[in-house]
Amino acid sequence: MVGSRGFTLIEVLVALSITAVALLAGLKATGSLSRNAERQSTSLLGQICAENELIRLRLLRQLPDSGNTLVTCVQAGQTLQVDLSVRPTPNPNFRRVDARVLSQGDYVLQLSTVMGRN
Repeated sequence: MVGSRGFTLIEVLVALSITAVALLAGLKATGSLSRNAERQSTSLLGQICAENELIRLRLLRQLPDSGNTLVTCVQAGQTLQVDLSVRPTPNPNFRRVDARVLSQGDYVLQLSTVMGRN
């Protein structure tokens, strides 16, 4: 059988192993990209919620009372929580306002600002 053609079993197994490793690497990369896109989407929706709450406080045109408030925000079908924390500053005419956004109990982002008397 000097002139026989084809691959040996070992060669086929090596080729299958290389293909399997390449497919697994591609699967991991796709999963990582999907998680990153979901995290970015949640961050954007959280930013919208936080900005909406800070704008709402500004539109009240009065100095917000010190303390914490938890507000529910629904954006694009996702329910997020906005934890508003109002703290006094050394100048009594201003308050520091922190808006922390939570998704399923995990912090997504925080926006901070200073509000004064209007």
